Amino acid sequence: MSEWYERSFGSDYMVVYKHRDWENAYREVVNMTRWLQVEKGVKVLDVGCGMGRHALSLAGLGCEVTGIDLSEALLQEARAHDSEKKVKWVRGDMRKLPFEDGSFEATVNLFTSFGYFDLDADNQQVLHELHRVLQPGGRFLIDFLNPDYVRSTLVPESSRVDTETGWGIKESRAIDKNTVRKNIVITPQEKPQRHYSEQVRLYDLAWFQTAFNKAGLEMTALYGDYDGSDYSASSKRMIMSGKRRP
Repeated sequence: MSEWYERSFGSDYMVVYKHRDWENAYREVVNMTRWLQVEKGVKVLDVGCGMGRHALSLAGLGCEVTGIDLSEALLQEARAHDSEKKVKWVRGDMRKLPFEDGSFEATVNLFTSFGYFDLDADNQQVLHELHRVLQPGGRFLIDFLNPDYVRSTLVPESSRVDTETGWGIKESRAIDKNTVRKNIVITPQEKPQRHYSEQVRLYDLAWFQTAFNKAGLEMTALYGDYDGSDYSASSKRMIMSGKRRP
């Protein structure tokens, strides 16, 4: 049986998460480029690019962007938005990036596109791959959830109706074995229900600091949200920026 991330990031995903808008992505990227200290022409890799919101925003700011994702359905959506072909879209696994050593000056991993794998070693491998494809001194940014905030604000269940499709969408959430798990039930009109699952490991700051050190990465800045606010236990996000060690 395929893994959950091979099943869940398809065409239904684009309906469930259509509320993630492109204008916000641009505002987020403006701050991130400042934190990354990148300028026009810099080669940037967006790891787990999804529908391409952030990759296209980076390209719009003058970066030379490559977006990689495992989901062909999401990549097709990204290409549809990229009418000027500003971004190079690549299908691949973040644990084995299909690029030469030192191919990029910066990497981004955004909107909690990390911690998908059951094994710590697999998630650690992603960081090793970021190190490998970065040039010495290259910059990285990882935008991850704040585990403390998730634990204190988790909504066990929610339901809504998508106004465009008429689909009923029910989401249930729970924390189990240091992992937040979500089950999604989609009820289309006059069609059988469809079921999906998602999960993310609740890695805290101490885990990342140790994992960065193992991977040859150095964190130099930490933010609690997209506005650049300081990180604390009550922050919504854990946005980590740093560089590859020589």
